[in-house]
Amino acid sequence: MISRTLQAVLRQRASSYKAVLLTGPRQSGKTTLARATFPEKPYLSFENPDTRAIATADPRSFLARFGDGAIFDEVQRVPELFSYLQQILDESPATGRFILTGSQHLALSQNASQSLAGRVAILQLLPFSRKEMLSGGIASTSLAETLFNGSYPPVFDQKLPSGEWFDNYIATYLERDVRQIINVRDLAAFQRFLGLCAGNTGQLFNASRLSADCGVASVTVSQWLSVLESSYLIFRLQPYHGNFRKRLVKTPKLYFWDTGLAVRLLGIQTPEQLHTHPLRGSLFENWVIADAMKTISHSGQRPQFYFWRDSAGLEVDLLQDIGGGALEATEIKSGATFTPDWTTGLLKWSELARTAAPQSPEPSPEKAPALHLVYGGAETFDFKNIRIRSWNTSL
Repeated sequence: MISRTLQAVLRQRASSYKAVLLTGPRQSGKTTLARATFPEKPYLSFENPDTRAIATADPRSFLARFGDGAIFDEVQRVPELFSYLQQILDESPATGRFILTGSQHLALSQNASQSLAGRVAILQLLPFSRKEMLSGGIASTSLAETLFNGSYPPVFDQKLPSGEWFDNYIATYLERDVRQIINVRDLAAFQRFLGLCAGNTGQLFNASRLSADCGVASVTVSQWLSVLESSYLIFRLQPYHGNFRKRLVKTPKLYFWDTGLAVRLLGIQTPEQLHTHPLRGSLFENWVIADAMKTISHSGQRPQFYFWRDSAGLEVDLLQDIGGGALEATEIKSGATFTPDWTTGLLKWSELARTAAPQSPEPSPEKAPALHLVYGGAETFDFKNIRIRSWNTSL
């Protein structure tokens, strides 16, 4: 097993809480991580219809079999267990008894917050971060291959062709499981919607435009997108509303948690096609931002990331709130040859941040401690007060 950064956090949380809920997309390695971290615990998967039927029919008797705890996989399939788990956890001070995993964040979070509040720690395991791939010796030195192959563990653990694996993932999960959750009747419209989401990677989210393009109502687009979000397939990066005394864009931007999935939905067949693809820059931006968020999530923290854009088009691709009112700003460029012009936006933003007067208790932008530019080249160096960073490092 490739070492996962979250493993140490999982152990720590299990020593402090009575239960731990491990969420994330399907095939991100949740089961592998839970079983490797707690090999002594019995393991049961509620994907198994017989196990699910027994647990649903008599939750109390089912749980009584596991006095010392267990690992319950895809626990969102048996929501009846949560109330009974609450009683069991309340009756004992023991920590780390139950490790729960699941891939539907919305349903899991609702059940956990209602029944297990204060008793359960919630962690997110996403596909591999660049740091994990580098430490595991599976990171490609080709940017095109990195974007194309994505970072889902089975592609690397089983040495599968990524295109073939993503085709199966789309067919068995996106077009089956997700459709069932939202009761999609028109598969063709849903397939168009998925492709349009990939085509809008790194763009401002516009439900009306997506609605018109795929031929469904705007409310349907919003519902479909919410399910993709709760299933850890896409995320929306929110704009930063700091105190710049300027008119700012307030619409979020759309990204995928894994570029390999976006690439496949775009119909890209080989890594070489990415060299000249019109969305290469957007996919690279997606990869950098998703990787930064994975790194934070796998350390057990909640990512505090934003982008910034004013009405005149001045933009910073990524802002990270690192606490105490401080922001780190990152610009992202897919080109392999650095040019000083790339830093223009960052330098202008930095000047605005220094001169902006705080008018609210929100984090103050003038405290931004660092400027970064991540690009598609091989060298890492400083230019003026900006750290120019190669993509081929852990972010």
